[in-house]
Amino acid sequence: MSPFAPDPDVLRGLRLFAGLDAAALAETVRSAHTKRVEKGATIFSQGEPASLCHALIDGRVKIVQTGADGQQMVVRYIGPGEMFGTAAVFAGGVYPADALAVADGVAIHWSAAAMGELMERHPRIAMNALDIVGRRLQEVQNRLREVSTERVERRVAHALLRLVRQAGRRVEGGVEIDFPLSRQDIAEMTGTTLHTVSRILSGWETQGIVEGGRQQVTIRRPHALVAIAEDLPRPTPPA
Repeated sequence: MSPFAPDPDVLRGLRLFAGLDAAALAETVRSAHTKRVEKGATIFSQGEPASLCHALIDGRVKIVQTGADGQQMVVRYIGPGEMFGTAAVFAGGVYPADALAVADGVAIHWSAAAMGELMERHPRIAMNALDIVGRRLQEVQNRLREVSTERVERRVAHALLRLVRQAGRRVEGGVEIDFPLSRQDIAEMTGTTLHTVSRILSGWETQGIVEGGRQQVTIRRPHALVAIAEDLPRPTPPA
């Protein structure tokens, strides 16, 4: 796939470049490379030298980490307007996980050298980068707390609510997570087994809390899901 020239306006929604004026955005985009990514494509692999800072303009990317025992964990999903692989570049290390496209989309990237030069000329980018890394660290800490202290049912509820915030689309009778999502994906996000996730989701479907389809999840009763996540009394289902 051949790269094409990006439009400076695509950077306005990226937190890394918040606060830059038009001239700085134009300079930033001249250092970038944009390409289309197809569903199923690997954007970078775990263990590769971290040489590029990536951002997603359109589509959806899944960040998957594989442990020494071969067990996989979905670290997070990346949506339009989000950076990924950037912290590893700042640290001068390797990518800690695979980045896999789960939908057709458009990605943009900068080399480590280009990003370093941009940060020197525009300190606002460096300040924004610190904010992004801090938020990601907080997210990781929250996930670790969930895995170590919460029941599996609560972890699954938290995972679905995070995805609703990232990619929720209002549909008739609920909110749909607007990208392919399998029960195995949910199991890998929450540190549990496919069997356990299937049992939990089947129970929620019976209660009318969620509705599952072929790699699709719709939240029918969001308040009930919040109650499960926060360990609150569950609202009475409609008659």
